[in-house]
Amino acid sequence: MSNSRKLFETDGIRGKANQHPMTCDIATRVGRASAYYFLKEKERQHRVLIGKDTRLSSYMIEFALAAGICSAGCNALLVGPLPTPGIAFLTRDMRADAGVVISASHNSFEDNGIKFFNRTGYKLSDEVESEIERIMENGMAEKDAPVLVGRAKRIEDAVGRYIVFLKRCFPPELTLEGVTIAMDTANGAAYKVAPTVFAELGATVHQIGNEPNGTNINENFGALYPEKVCELVKKTGADIGIALDGDADRVILCDEKGRVIDGDYIMAAMATKMIANGALKKDTLVATVMSNMGLEIAINEAGGKLIRTGVGDRYVAETMRDGGYNLGGEQSGHLIFMDHHSTGDGILSALMVLSELVAGQMSMSGFAANAMEKIPQVLVNVQVREKPPLENMPGVMKVIKEVEDELGGKGRTLIRYSGTELKARVMIEGTDMQMIERQAQRIADALQDTIGK
Repeated sequence: MSNSRKLFETDGIRGKANQHPMTCDIATRVGRASAYYFLKEKERQHRVLIGKDTRLSSYMIEFALAAGICSAGCNALLVGPLPTPGIAFLTRDMRADAGVVISASHNSFEDNGIKFFNRTGYKLSDEVESEIERIMENGMAEKDAPVLVGRAKRIEDAVGRYIVFLKRCFPPELTLEGVTIAMDTANGAAYKVAPTVFAELGATVHQIGNEPNGTNINENFGALYPEKVCELVKKTGADIGIALDGDADRVILCDEKGRVIDGDYIMAAMATKMIANGALKKDTLVATVMSNMGLEIAINEAGGKLIRTGVGDRYVAETMRDGGYNLGGEQSGHLIFMDHHSTGDGILSALMVLSELVAGQMSMSGFAANAMEKIPQVLVNVQVREKPPLENMPGVMKVIKEVEDELGGKGRTLIRYSGTELKARVMIEGTDMQMIERQAQRIADALQDTIGK
């Protein structure tokens, strides 16, 4: 290993459970190296908090991480199944040195992952992750090993602490009494927390995706399958549908008519409302290069500005923190309300939308469905065997140039590699759906011919 960051990708370490790099050996070494990195202030006791989602393999990784952390002289605080943003909150709230989440987010149960938060609740920078890899490569000399190892213990009230935090984010003068919610928790980490939060604020909650068995996380439920919660909205007559992913850091909503409201529509609605109220700092929204051009047009028409970042909510959060902005997110439903939290939180995001609906006595369709006009967009995924720089593939670059010339400034292309899978993603926006479908397939075919798996 080296600073080439062989382990850490866009959002931590990912892979098939029990296969490299998601093995007990790697988890123990990551735990030991990360704890060693945080052992800077020798005069106090060090603590690293560990949380997980509902995957069967999370137990295996949890104990391996805890063993590594304790072997470096740190204490491991185990909070059990809890949403990723809950780990970020508790890390900050409990003054831990770091927080570790065991989750592969929206992926199926066969996968798992490890990602870190620092003591202020932000994801670790690329530089810190590279340093942890360097420590793993060089190892800890036996002379550096502490005489007294750390302890591991369960934090029994972790869920309650996070629920209280979320409820306090909802305006105290408002209530959800009379509001009916359809909810899909993807058989994931929020299956207990999410319905409790909304019910205790007064809402009537109808829930699906709340029977995790270790292998059904994200399986045909949750944010990747919003049609399920849309069906539940129609069946129950709910005012809103809320679909979370397996670790509940993203949310996709549904209006009372059964229509999907993705992250771009949510950001458009919230940002324009905040601009009107003077609540959007610097009148600026932060989104990624994947967000639709229609979002940018809507924000500009409202008198604001859109700043784009690379794909990944960590890069959105870094830009927000560095620039002093308070709202940002991704089309996929990672939404960051920096006035309340340091990272994407699906439950919190739904609460922020509901606070606007209740305060303004609006329907979900009236608030968000027409917040922007989406420009036609096509996304094609290509399985690849490697990820060389695009500029090293002249044949592919030639096709991309021809497509951009054909668009003639009335659309845009984005070709990038997945940060967690062996996939290339081809995204094209334009005014003519048939044309951009054909253009996207041209580029996908060029990639397939060159580096296809």
